[in-house]
This record gives sequence, structure tokens and C-alpha cells, in this order.
Amino acid sequence: MSQQDCDLLVVGAGILGLAHAYAAAKRGLKVKVFERSNTPLGASVRNFGQALVTGQAPGPMLDLARLSRGLWAGLAADAGVSIKQKGSLLFARTEAEEALLEAFCQGRAHEHQYNVELLRGAPLSNLYEGRFAHHRAALHGVDDQQIYSREAIPQLVSYLQRRYAVEFHFSTLVQDIQPGKVKTTAGLFRTNRVVVCSGHDYQTLLVEQISALQPQVCGLQMLRARLRQPLQLQHALLTGLSCVHYGAFSDLPEAEAIRQQIRQQQPELEANGIHLLISPTPYGELIIGDSHVYGSDIAPFNSEAVDQIMIDLAEHTLGSPIEVVERWQGVYGARGPGPFSVLRCDESVTAVLMHTGLGMSVGLGLGESTIAAMLGESAWPNLQVA
Repeated sequence: MSQQDCDLLVVGAGILGLAHAYAAAKRGLKVKVFERSNTPLGASVRNFGQALVTGQAPGPMLDLARLSRGLWAGLAADAGVSIKQKGSLLFARTEAEEALLEAFCQGRAHEHQYNVELLRGAPLSNLYEGRFAHHRAALHGVDDQQIYSREAIPQLVSYLQRRYAVEFHFSTLVQDIQPGKVKTTAGLFRTNRVVVCSGHDYQTLLVEQISALQPQVCGLQMLRARLRQPLQLQHALLTGLSCVHYGAFSDLPEAEAIRQQIRQQQPELEANGIHLLISPTPYGELIIGDSHVYGSDIAPFNSEAVDQIMIDLAEHTLGSPIEVVERWQGVYGARGPGPFSVLRCDESVTAVLMHTGLGMSVGLGLGESTIAAMLGESAWPNLQVA
């Protein structure tokens, strides 16, 4: 076995792993990243690429999303990552959804300085030449950004190699971690610190520490589609259904009326964890989803009925039929003790896990915060540090 030295060894080349590699490398540390597949294939390339500030609950998640927003903007300039910065539009379809958006703008948005505006009347009717005028209102999340993940993640890998000489070992399984050394299928590596960002793989590394969190896996049905009536969409789109999913809204009293409406009128939405998200790609197509199913493992079989529910929701929101060109199963780690966990397993080994599908929104900030804490620059991220 070979022995090679580095300051930081990162397990996983998804957004969390790359975030930690970036934060460490720009501080001058020698970094190596290990990824078991020949290219990142997990949650970080299967998602919508919505880097949302507006949807985050006040507190650590909102703070991390704001930090991540600036880091994404820097990477757009330095690494050439394509980012849409027009924000998001969350459409209210019903009176209950409109009431929640009003309450949010009058209360929480003002208190916590969310950068939002509520569009009604002419401002709503004039959006995209009236395409969305059949909605009651739209919350414009000004700070929200849009990344095309399946291109952005490989771009970040290339940037870290080129700019900071980060060394990547793809198709390499990390088999065992001990203080100061890591055993892999490419040999034995010595390192000062290890950060494990292995996504929803809870069975390979640090099994005892991770199992204490009782995390689950979430599977999602996802679509890529074309509009039959072309639309040069520049915003990420959501509907009031998302208000019962995202922490910025879900605990407001007005959210209960939306839940009751869903249970009475479309219980299949709650049963399948469906809320509508739509993200434009750089090629004029749309990523559409999603549904949620949870467990220790996720079956690989998608439901056509669930896909059809999402297609119907999308066509109503967009005011146009769509043509599906691709389907896939999203997957991410879910339902731990909080939105994320930072496990300090010993002085040199740390595991970082997301328990929600918000890695693109907060991942860069979480990597920055964890590395800063590891180097003694600041306190550890203020949530689920064990």
C-alpha cells in the first residue's frame, strides 16, 4: 500500500464534499477527495438546483443559505458556473395560500429580513406576458438562485483541480477510517483531518456514530420536460403546496388551512409527499417534481400515477401542456434529528450529513462553517453537533 500525505481528506464528491474541499483549499490546505463512483451520481446531480434563501426557516438554515448565496455568486465569477439570479416565484392558487403569503410578508419576512415582494394585480399579470395571471398572487424570492446541478458539480470538480490543485480519486472506495490514516481501494493515505460527506450511505463508514441519528433515505420522482408553448423561464417556480414543506412557512398558523384543504380535496398529495417545483435548465427545458417516500432503503420503481399528478400540477401552473423527455429517481439522506448533523467523531474525524433536500441551498455555507470551526476560526455550526 502507498502512503500519501494531505491536510484534509474528504470522502464524497457531492455538494457537501466539494464545499468542504473548497473551504479548505482556499485556506491553503492540501486536499484530497475520494468518490466511490467515476463521477458524482447522488443527490447533488439529481436535484432541481434551486439554491433557495426564501424557503429556509429562521435560524441556522437561513444563515447558511445566505452565506451559501454569496459563495455561489463567487463561484459563478471564478469557476464559470452558470447561475440564474432572477429569484423564485411561489404562486398562490387558493385563498388559503394567498393568506399565508400575506401573513409571511407582514410578519416573518419583515422580522427576519427576507428579501421578498408579493406580486398581485398588474405586476402578476405582466409576468411572462400573462402566462401566470390565473394565480391569485406570487411571492418573489429575490435572493433565490438557480444552478443546473448536473453540469455545475463537474464544473466545481474541474475548478478545484485547476485553481487549488485539489486531488480527486474517483472510482475509489474508502474502506476504513482511523485517526491519521484512511484505508481505500487505492491504498493507505495519511492525513491530518478527515471529513466524511457520504450522502445517504449509512452502512460503510462511521456506522455506529451515524446509526445513533436514526437517519432515513428519501426517494423522489423527477421529470425533465419541454413546454409545447415555449417559455424562456428565468425563475425557479413553486406553488403554495410548498408552504407546508419549507421551514420559512410550514409552522405559521395559516399553513394549517392549506393542509386541511389538501386533505379534503387532494389527499393523494399528502400521501405521496407531493409539492410542485419547476426549475429551468440552460437549454429551455424544465425539471419538474417532486414526491417523497421515506425508509431505510428506497425501492427503484417509480409510480406512473405519481408522475401524472405532478404533470397535471405543472401544466396547470405553466398554462401549457408539457412533453416529458426524461424521468429519474432522486435520492437524499432524510429525517435525522435536524436539518443537518455535524458529528465530531474524534479530534481529526468529522462527518457531515444533510437530513433534508436542501444541500444546494445551504451546502456551501455548511462546508465553510465546518472548516472554519475545524481550524479554530469560529464556533462549530450551531445545530446537531455531537
